[in-house]
Amino acid sequence: MSVYCVAYDLNSPGQNYSELYRELRNSSGFWHELESIWLISTFENAQQLSNRLLKHIDQNDRLLVLSVNRDFQGWLPNDAWTWLNNHIT
Repeated sequence: MSVYCVAYDLNSPGQNYSELYRELRNSSGFWHELESIWLISTFENAQQLSNRLLKHIDQNDRLLVLSVNRDFQGWLPNDAWTWLNNHIT
């Protein structure tokens, strides 16, 4: 299983993105404490995950899907580090 960082800019004021958030939560595993960043644990590759999410955003929105590896650092709560250490191999 791989972990991807999903980042986005949603540029349509008043647009309802609940389907995008539901699709992200339908992944095998996820971590989401930063407003427009999700870490997704999945058997999909980056292209498959991106294709799944693109169905739920507008053409003027932006989406980035990046593979995550063990070289990470930051200022996060303990449960975030637990999730990262349990999911990123």
